Amino acid sequence: MLVLLPPSEGKAAGGSGAPLEPQTLSLPGLAPARARVLEELLDLCTGDELKAREVLGLSEGLRAEVAKNAALRSAPARPAGETYTGVLYDALGLAALTPAARELADATLLVFSGLWGAVRTTDRIPSYRCSMGVKLPGLGALGAYWRGPMAEVMPQAAGDGLVLDLRSTAYAAAWKPKGEVAGRTATVRVLHAQWVDGVEKRSVVSHFNKATKGRLVRDLLLAGAVPAGPAELVTALRDLGYTVEAEAPAKGGRAWSLDVVVTQIHH
Repeated sequence: MLVLLPPSEGKAAGGSGAPLEPQTLSLPGLAPARARVLEELLDLCTGDELKAREVLGLSEGLRAEVAKNAALRSAPARPAGETYTGVLYDALGLAALTPAARELADATLLVFSGLWGAVRTTDRIPSYRCSMGVKLPGLGALGAYWRGPMAEVMPQAAGDGLVLDLRSTAYAAAWKPKGEVAGRTATVRVLHAQWVDGVEKRSVVSHFNKATKGRLVRDLLLAGAVPAGPAELVTALRDLGYTVEAEAPAKGGRAWSLDVVVTQIHH
């Protein structure tokens, strides 16, 4: 099983750890592409601050993010599972998992990133600000930039089991499973169901979508569940108490789309 996650916009401060060692990151096939993005980001953030903020989409109040990016080579690094914070990662609660669940998380979770392409939760990275939607002056849109490198490494990273794709749209642009891999890929949409005047109304939740996905992954990890494919994932989630609606795609080589229906919105 491979679980694809989006990163978080907010990130924990680097603490006092040793700085980044790019050669230690997972998916070493991405190393050349990572080096180019890092170099472009450093060039941008050590130059004109106003331009850097404009490119990165940062307000005046976030100007410190530019200086943080400029110091990426020397900034302290920590495991990505600790660096990424926010709603999904709070709900996932990696630090509070059982040893067995944490071991499974380390082996199965892959976080997509505008700067790193994708990293394991155990990979040590510094805090940074560079979303997949950014267009770096020398590279263009990062979502498009990463497609080539990702196409080279992701089929092998996906192994031969389930690919559970929980990425947001911007990060999904960097790699789209194809062919046989797509056939064992499942995407998840979270729907909020409520009754209004005797009629069930469903809406796509946004902020709380992340929390539900975090809890869903947490529950799978704690249960030690490693579904072999999308159909087995549906069964596993239902066994864990989730309301899941899914249909196999009409044609082969296409991902499954799962709707997880919730009646209560959790923060």
